[in-house]
Amino acid sequence: MWELTIRTDFSAAHQLREYEGVCERLHGHNWTVEITVRCRRLDHRGIALDFKDLQAAARDVLAELDHSLLNDLAPFAEQNPSAENIARHIFRGMAGRMAAFDTRVWKVVVHETPGCSAAYLEEDDEPPES
Repeated sequence: MWELTIRTDFSAAHQLREYEGVCERLHGHNWTVEITVRCRRLDHRGIALDFKDLQAAARDVLAELDHSLLNDLAPFAEQNPSAENIARHIFRGMAGRMAAFDTRVWKVVVHETPGCSAAYLEEDDEPPES
């Protein structure tokens, strides 16, 4: 099994509903995202997945989030745009794109600030939550 990880970023604003503190007010972050995929085999070149394909998929998923007010986006109309929910959203977006490469998304880590992050992964034996 091989793991490949890329790190990318996007900028966006959000406000946390029902949060008691300053984060309930509109504010923004330069979010850093780490996406890790797992591959069971290498191709004839000895490559599990070309990093450029992984980066292109990440760009596609993050395009709707970048320079937006996350609260205004459909995925966060009902759920808070917390780092936890953003990580799950990115994970699921990446999962659909990685199937074509015989690769599985393993984990997505979203860094809200340099010292604070949330990770999302799905266990094989548990169905995804909605």
